[in-house]
Amino acid sequence: METLELFRRMSVALAIGLLIGLERGWQAREDEEGERAAGFRTHALAALLGAVWGAICNQTGIGGAVSLGLAFLVFSASITLFRYRETEREQTFGATTMVGAMLAFTLGAYAVVGDVQVAGAAGVTTTSLLALKRATHGWLRRITWDELRSGLILLAMTVVLLPLLPDRAVDPWGAVNPFRIWTLTVMIAFISFFGYVVIKATGGASGVAITGVAGGLASSTATTITMAKLAREHAEHCAIFVAGALLAGATMPFRVLAIVAVVDRTMLSHLAAPFVCGAVVLIAAALWSMRRAVESLEQDESFAPDNPLDLGVVAKFGLVLTAISILSRLATRFAGAAGAYALAAISGLADVDAITLSMASLDRDAISAEAAAGAIAIAVVVNTISRCALTFWIGGMGAGWRMALVSTLAIVAGALALLALS
Repeated sequence: METLELFRRMSVALAIGLLIGLERGWQAREDEEGERAAGFRTHALAALLGAVWGAICNQTGIGGAVSLGLAFLVFSASITLFRYRETEREQTFGATTMVGAMLAFTLGAYAVVGDVQVAGAAGVTTTSLLALKRATHGWLRRITWDELRSGLILLAMTVVLLPLLPDRAVDPWGAVNPFRIWTLTVMIAFISFFGYVVIKATGGASGVAITGVAGGLASSTATTITMAKLAREHAEHCAIFVAGALLAGATMPFRVLAIVAVVDRTMLSHLAAPFVCGAVVLIAAALWSMRRAVESLEQDESFAPDNPLDLGVVAKFGLVLTAISILSRLATRFAGAAGAYALAAISGLADVDAITLSMASLDRDAISAEAAAGAIAIAVVVNTISRCALTFWIGGMGAGWRMALVSTLAIVAGALALLALS
């Protein structure tokens, strides 16, 4: 290694140690001199020590590598001893400072013997984790078991199960690709969990608007049912709950467009304009209703959606997506676009995500992008009408008529936008 390059790498090592030491020194800034096991200077010197041993390792081959390992063991033993004496005096427990010093030494050495950019990134990451102590501890105190379980389920779906699934069709019709179906299921789960996190982060009094938008990310139908129940139970606030349902409905077209953009963005040219126009009508009506409704509304826990990552919900969506994928392939093979339209109308009664994913995933030899986009549009329209019917049934006539009037205007606006494009 040339001298200039060695100087550069040792400078990065020193910067890593200074960065970690700055955070550790700031955390213990109230302590008197000599009361800290490792602070600003110690971490900087530890990283520089690691860099020097890394340079020796580069010069002497295998013997240097053994020496580097022994140097790390001696350094770790020394830091452990000093940290032990510190915790004994303070009557506390904690290994963070010890691990931070060991990482400073290790990253200093790696900056010389390995990838200097990776070493620098690891140093920044280490410092960030150390600095986020208060935030992470507060988050751990607030998290519930259901939320932790849901996060673990999502990770298991993505990291454990997904790589094991075959990325090929496993049925006679070539419709069921387990890897693709599960990838799309995970995508919907991520969207649903994001909606839950938004509501959780904004607190119980965040307002019906946040509930409507975030709930619409998971399920506009489920959010509409929740808002309709609240409109019936709190008739004096009917308008604001209908506004929440309208915002959930306005979120749904954008959710569909996001899915289409990921799977087959060529369909966006057929769907973007009508969907955006319809959503704008829903949003405008919702904001107008909220402005005329009560100025403030305290939101209790019953307004918030349930945790969306229940195993039953995930399995149900996967089965629905599989069934619709098979039916879509059969319908388009034997009935062409007409079969896809009929299937979209049936699917839209309960959900639009499955038919959207299925239509966007179909081979364009079986159905054109324009016909697939038409099927998705039919599903969205049918789902909008279905949500109006649910509002009439659950929320009563007042809420139902408000919902139906605005939804009709949104459908008309979308149809006019579609006609303008054709």
